[in-house]
Amino acid sequence: MPEGIVTELLIGVALVAILGAVFFLAPTRRDRTRRPKDADPVIAPPKPEETVTAEGPTTAPTAEADSRRAPPTAPEFPQDAVAERPSLRERLSRSRKFLSDRLADAFHGAPDDDTWDDVEAALIQADIGVDLATKIVDDLRDKARQRRVASADDVRALLADELVELFDTDLDRGLAFAPTGTTVWLVVGVNGTGKTTTIGKLAKDLKERNRTVALAAADTFRAAADEQLGVWGERAGAEVVRHQHGADPGAVAYDAYKFARARNLDVLLVDTAGRLHTKTPLMDELAKVRRVIEKEGQVHEALLVIDATAGQNGLTQAREFAEASGVTGIVLTKLDGTAKGGIALAIEQTLRIPIKLIGVGEAIDDIEPFDPKTFVDALLS
Repeated sequence: MPEGIVTELLIGVALVAILGAVFFLAPTRRDRTRRPKDADPVIAPPKPEETVTAEGPTTAPTAEADSRRAPPTAPEFPQDAVAERPSLRERLSRSRKFLSDRLADAFHGAPDDDTWDDVEAALIQADIGVDLATKIVDDLRDKARQRRVASADDVRALLADELVELFDTDLDRGLAFAPTGTTVWLVVGVNGTGKTTTIGKLAKDLKERNRTVALAAADTFRAAADEQLGVWGERAGAEVVRHQHGADPGAVAYDAYKFARARNLDVLLVDTAGRLHTKTPLMDELAKVRRVIEKEGQVHEALLVIDATAGQNGLTQAREFAEASGVTGIVLTKLDGTAKGGIALAIEQTLRIPIKLIGVGEAIDDIEPFDPKTFVDALLS
């Protein structure tokens, strides 16, 4: 082939290549010219993918949301990420509304016999108990007469003072710690009161206060109880000591104490089976768990977890557990879910055991120390 023809062919191929490059690069150049010169580089987050479930289409969480979520097996706490927690007054809105509505109905002017009967009925319905409600109203009637109280607001203020006085403000409501060595807290109660959840919340709170924690899975009766506690241990960063299902709870508690003491851990939380207070052999087993621990150390707290929605039945539970395990304090859970917060006063008046902690929500930090005045203010405000 002549040299001139070859040269022309090479020039033609080069031109085609140049034109093709210009054609493909032109859109990119045009796109860049539309963008302001001073604009910061922006990477738009990918749109969440939509999936379809039995309940209908749902949106998959973004990568940012995934980074904040607990592992799939961990309990869900809808308020964990909320910066500002609701006040106790807001938490007790159901009980507050229940009482305020009934007290408002009772007062139509200066208090008379019908007024005091209505107040007594309101207190009984709030689960304070018949005998205690009668005592409160008798005291209120005398004070109102002596002070010539004639308005609903004044009576409400008298009632608030009366309720605070009935709580023993001299009781020590702090949680006991060992002066040296490992502190042991035994957590007891019937099924469904929230024992394991309470243990998880306590473990997380302790870890945030720079205390080392171990959990003893001494509930060997309920299937998967140790697995549930294991999830809490992982979430709170606490060691978990467990045996196989059906093992002797006392043996688990004993080994857990030896484990915690050998590693100089600060606190051991012992989870126990949610046993019915009417089952004597199970209550005896609970007493045995305590005795086994005390062969080597000391139980510094025996915390009875009571579901506030259980009402007066919680008193029966408390009596039985107090005898079996030497209850030193009460954790009253689910107060945000009941309209009958008066059970708190009934428990203390009947048992003379201090309420030390209250559970007021589903979030992991929804547990707080119990203060009678704050509680009454929230209840009657």
